[in-house]
Amino acid sequence: MQSFQPPRRILMGPGPSDVSPRVLAALARPTIGHLDPDFQALMEEIKAALQRLFNAPDHACVPLPAPGTAGMEAAMMNLLEPGDRAVVAVNGAFGGRMADMAGRAGATVVTVDHEWGRPVDPARVEAALAEAPTKVLAFVHAETSTGARSDAASLCGLARKHGALSVVDCVTSLGGIVVDAAAWDADIVYSGTQKCLSAPPGLSPIAISKQAQAAIQGRKEKVRNWLLDFNLLVAYWGGEGGRTYHHTAPINALYGLHESLVAIFEEGVQAAVVRHARMHEALVAGLEAAGLQMLVEPKDRLPQLNTVRVPDGVDEAAVRTHVLKAWDLEIGAGLGPLKGKVWRIGLMGASATPWHVRLCLTALCEALAAQGVKTDAAAAVAAADARLR
Repeated sequence: MQSFQPPRRILMGPGPSDVSPRVLAALARPTIGHLDPDFQALMEEIKAALQRLFNAPDHACVPLPAPGTAGMEAAMMNLLEPGDRAVVAVNGAFGGRMADMAGRAGATVVTVDHEWGRPVDPARVEAALAEAPTKVLAFVHAETSTGARSDAASLCGLARKHGALSVVDCVTSLGGIVVDAAAWDADIVYSGTQKCLSAPPGLSPIAISKQAQAAIQGRKEKVRNWLLDFNLLVAYWGGEGGRTYHHTAPINALYGLHESLVAIFEEGVQAAVVRHARMHEALVAGLEAAGLQMLVEPKDRLPQLNTVRVPDGVDEAAVRTHVLKAWDLEIGAGLGPLKGKVWRIGLMGASATPWHVRLCLTALCEALAAQGVKTDAAAAVAAADARLR
């Protein structure tokens, strides 16, 4: 075997995003023990920072030792027991995954299915909640498979109105658009480190309300997933009477998360939200100048995940291959019913800069020209630049 030397890529797919040099440097700092007093002080800083980022001052906030999908699984497995009713809004791949996990927890799952590319319809969700007593309402705030944003405040309000606990997938939204657990009155909100936080994948920040904690403590049977049992995890991250050993924390990954949190607070969370919005507006202006169309309606679009329709007659996979080989640029393909029909372009965290926008437009126009599609890269970049002034 030889040491692996990864190629230098520009990450503008649905995740991961580019990791900033300061986060990479943090990851390389000396490993210390997970019971070291200095590391435990770091854990306290991370908990407080996540409360601030989620705006969840009354929630228990910890990073789970696994990718964002672990947040989804932890929420479902901790809250749901066999026979519980769960309503899951599905408007893309990750809503579908929520429904699958709820079923694996033994719940009776009712899905509220939507066309991919559309936000969740609160009226249809309320109708499903009104049909029978419901333990959990689950939905995706920022659907990574489509680039559509749903109204978290309205949906969490409906859950509370009907006596259900809310589970909100914020994997793609945290750090890119407003996430406000307190204002939404959300019960469980989870995310991932590899999107708008621009840290490597491998951790899932999660916020758990007091209502959710009480529901978990009042379960009839043990949580089926031992590693992600919130009762054990919260005790490990500093429960009453001190920290109880549970697992060996991913120490260097937590260094990276900590540094990414330092960076976003240095920039300012609202400033980061504005930056993502500006880069999105510039990219869309350039794409439209190149003759391309977006999947999602303007009012429902995520600035950090841009889903672009593939023009008729274009080999979408060949375009992705071209930009990867010629430009070291990664963009994403469509999933499910959108496979072969869209590209997903991420503007997340360190990948949300004017340089990324200009490079992506130039590379995409070149790849389309290679298939005989007439595009004007200079006009596309000029249209983007006009939005960046």
